[in-house]
Amino acid sequence: MRQAVTLHGIVATTKMQKFYILMVFGIFVSIPGSGACGRRSRGGCATSEPPGGAMSQRSPRRRACAVRGRARAMAEGPQPKRKREEEEEKNGGAATQGGTAAAFTLSDLRVRRVLRESARDKIVFLHAERIGLSGEGTDAVVILEKTPFQEEKIPDLLKKPMHAELQMHNDIYCTFYLSPPPELSEIKATVVYPATEKHIQKYLRQEVHLIRETWEDYKNITLPFIQSQSFSIQWVYNILEKKAEADRIVHENPDPSNGFVLVPDLKWNQNQLDDLYLIALVHRREIKSLRDLTAEHLPLLRNVLQEGKEAIVKRFGVPGSQLRIYLHYQPSYYHLHVHFTALGYDAPGSSVERAHLLVDVIDNLAMDSMYYQKRALTFPLRADEPLFKKFQEAGKV
Repeated sequence: MRQAVTLHGIVATTKMQKFYILMVFGIFVSIPGSGACGRRSRGGCATSEPPGGAMSQRSPRRRACAVRGRARAMAEGPQPKRKREEEEEKNGGAATQGGTAAAFTLSDLRVRRVLRESARDKIVFLHAERIGLSGEGTDAVVILEKTPFQEEKIPDLLKKPMHAELQMHNDIYCTFYLSPPPELSEIKATVVYPATEKHIQKYLRQEVHLIRETWEDYKNITLPFIQSQSFSIQWVYNILEKKAEADRIVHENPDPSNGFVLVPDLKWNQNQLDDLYLIALVHRREIKSLRDLTAEHLPLLRNVLQEGKEAIVKRFGVPGSQLRIYLHYQPSYYHLHVHFTALGYDAPGSSVERAHLLVDVIDNLAMDSMYYQKRALTFPLRADEPLFKKFQEAGKV
């Protein structure tokens, strides 16, 4: 039989026992009207505040499309992954005025279905819609993610009064479900609005296949596909030209050939270092991916590696030996960029079938300038991705 107690009561009556408290948060989320989306950004929407404005007094760094919600256990109302990419179909978005989405609050959205969820990552992807004055709905994608614990707040977790429901007690082991106060149970909400069908399919659970791409496959299948698509990476150019997110730049080497800009990835809220995640965007615009790299680009890659590590240890105190620095293939968007993540963080896309360590890329190019124009590369593709269908049509799957 379940027993409802307070945490203080548990501590007071079990001084002679050693308890392992498994804190599992059963979170029921209602979407509050605390966040607003206005100007379009790479993820589909951003905040309606002016550049440099703060999302809140307490956490000024949370901007763009990441809107912090608060998880309230047993709340009245009936939880993401950034990629920092925008893969919009040409003219595929919902109607906007002057390229800017109409401002709205999260409470304007209605959930239609759950696209995908992960109990391990504490994240859920929702297909939502906003009903306009005409009664017609405009699609949106809402990503809800439980934020990591902040070390400085952990003592408050046990000190503050909260509801604790005992689930199991066996010898020295106990399991409780806790309902922490709002400031200790935050949820990050990322919204893509208006969302195209491509956005919705991107977050829908799909079968995944491994593709073995030779150089001939790249020339005959992948490259023509890339050239035929209208992948929007204007958000990248906006950062490089300081038209957007200029206040978020951690480091810049302005050299047009061997320089780059280092900025925090939107998946990282910058409130703790456990999930540190930054992106280096190179200034050169003709380099789409790993396949374009030759020995000519070694000075650029070495700058990214060395200066990126120096900037991160200076700003955040994390040494290079505790960083995972890598490139994706296939990348999420076709402008060369390098990922910097905390080594202990199981970041999305950091698995062996997609991530290529930057130090290995540098060594490979130093040995053979044409290394990535010679070797076959393996990467995952979802069954619904257009590129996968191209490989199917070519009889390569």
